[in-house]
Amino acid sequence: MLHKQPLLCLKLIVKRNKDQRLPNLHFEYQSGYPSEFVAGVDEVGRGCLAGPVVAAAVVLPTELDLNNECVSQITDSKLLTHIKRVNLAAFIQEWAGAWAIGSASVEEIDKFNILKASLMAMTRAVEALGQQPKHVLPGHVLPKHVLVDGKFIPPGLPCKSTAVVGGDARCLSIAAASIVAKVWRDTHMAELESVYPGYGFGQHKGYPTAVHLDALGRFGVTKIHRVSFGPVREILTAGRGVQASATNY
Repeated sequence: MLHKQPLLCLKLIVKRNKDQRLPNLHFEYQSGYPSEFVAGVDEVGRGCLAGPVVAAAVVLPTELDLNNECVSQITDSKLLTHIKRVNLAAFIQEWAGAWAIGSASVEEIDKFNILKASLMAMTRAVEALGQQPKHVLPGHVLPKHVLVDGKFIPPGLPCKSTAVVGGDARCLSIAAASIVAKVWRDTHMAELESVYPGYGFGQHKGYPTAVHLDALGRFGVTKIHRVSFGPVREILTAGRGVQASATNY
């Protein structure tokens, strides 16, 4: 689980250009919010060479103030610094009506492809809302509508859904989900640093950086690498087989 951090939202204002629009509640209102529970869902880790793809689902509280110091900072996680994401994730987990995490494993990514695995993770995050009630959500209650970042609807969602292209920059619940998912996955990948020392997972989180590619070339492929991805497959073709554990090198 995500380690909670102090709610240090003051002085962490996100500076935006005059023409840059904040995520708002337009899609939530269209979906029945606040009289109905509406969740936003987003994923992170699609472009990584290692680790799971992770999704978060966030249900907004039935009452909120868009001018709140912390709420006003919620936006696409890619626009935030690490410390801002960490503090906002902690705030969102306390503030949200409910939140949950879903993921798809490296094995599932290699078996089904990254798009299908990402959609699986999203479905699991929404389903998990029923097992992780918090604040306004009574036990085992799923949202009536889900707002999904992107153009594809995950199969098997237990409620109505709407795809929102660029949703993490346009839709408040999706933006909140993007932050929670990013911080949860970053924390998970940093924890793998001690399992696979030398690969730099705490630094690059599995993305194909120069440091990561260099480590792959020197140490070979680990069990948490996605063998269906080109750079990893090339290392395997070159004869650097899968490492069973950190003690193999």
